[in-house]
Amino acid sequence: MKLKLFIVLCFSTVLSITSQEISDASFGKGLLNFTTKDSTFSIKFAPRFQMRYSSSWDHDGDKYGAPEHNFIIRRARLKFDGFAYSPKLRYKIELGLSNRDLSGGNQFNRNTPRYILDAVLMWHFAKNWELWAGQTKLPGNVERVVSSGDLQLVDRSLLNSRFTLDRDIGLQLRHKFYLGNNFLIREKVSLSQGEGRNITEGNEGGLQYTGRLELLPFGAFKSKGDYTGSDLKREEKPKLSLTFTYNFNEDAVRERGFAGDYMFTTDDESKDGPLHETDQTTIFVDAMFKYNGFSFMGEYAKRTADAPVALEEDGITPTGDIVLTGNALNLQAGYLFNSNYEIAARYTTLEYEAVTNALPVKQYTLGFNKFVHGHKLKVQSDISYTSVDGNDDNITFRLGFDFHF
Repeated sequence: MKLKLFIVLCFSTVLSITSQEISDASFGKGLLNFTTKDSTFSIKFAPRFQMRYSSSWDHDGDKYGAPEHNFIIRRARLKFDGFAYSPKLRYKIELGLSNRDLSGGNQFNRNTPRYILDAVLMWHFAKNWELWAGQTKLPGNVERVVSSGDLQLVDRSLLNSRFTLDRDIGLQLRHKFYLGNNFLIREKVSLSQGEGRNITEGNEGGLQYTGRLELLPFGAFKSKGDYTGSDLKREEKPKLSLTFTYNFNEDAVRERGFAGDYMFTTDDESKDGPLHETDQTTIFVDAMFKYNGFSFMGEYAKRTADAPVALEEDGITPTGDIVLTGNALNLQAGYLFNSNYEIAARYTTLEYEAVTNALPVKQYTLGFNKFVHGHKLKVQSDISYTSVDGNDDNITFRLGFDFHF
């Protein structure tokens, strides 16, 4: 009920302001852009949603069976950002309303929906320095830090779903500088709780430490293009970003650090006993290249754990919970034609450590996009072929659109 009242209040505010005068805002720049006369704060309100249709054919060892069909609202979000007191103090709040955004309730977030995606303050306290505090994305793999509204294909890859860092609560320190005239270097470090977003009953394990180094030898991309899919800005000169990320989650208590099941050291269905703790380390090596409509993104991920198999309190009997360790490679490229149609392709491999009992996976994806108004209004489709341990497994077709004020 509180959330519904909040949403009604947001839209009432928008209608009240826009009814007073004709705005010069344009589509894709936010439903509301407001700055006070004394310039002590500003706010931009930008709702968005994604609708998706998918058909999936599973291989039964002899042939592909009848397709399964599904229509979903994949994402529906309300985003607020601006500055407060001074332009050097910015903020971002993003709420998720779709089922996928809200799911994941457990005793560590009081079994409540997980509405909050981002709630973070960003303080530009010195030249080229920023301090972030709150809940937001960690400086992880490039595919994760690209917004879900700016993706080149219908959704992120299997590498991201299995090995990403995603969001957490804590502090981030960010810095950038130039070597010479063009070589841009960015450093980002983070100290966070280590158990993901919307946790209220923490900290169960240790803390999480993340560092990311970004090297841009040919200078910055147009409009932060190294953080968006596709080359919509048609870079006139080649632009390249090479990045390395290191993450250490001390005494992690979940199967994937920030996500997955909590690893209880008991088979009691009440799930209220002590937790299995193990150090988890994840590394990413990424690349992003864009030039004249062509784009390429490459990612390598690897996760290890000191004690990947959770044991009962006797220290001998496995509980069934296992840290998802292994490595993955994701290669993706596309070309944007002058008509704003784009063709894109992706190749992803997953190799798990033997202890996980998970089989290796390969996936091939071909996508086709039409950008009506950049990423703010677009239609996307892709088809993927997935093989597990070298055997035919699945074919999936997806079609959807993005709508962003």
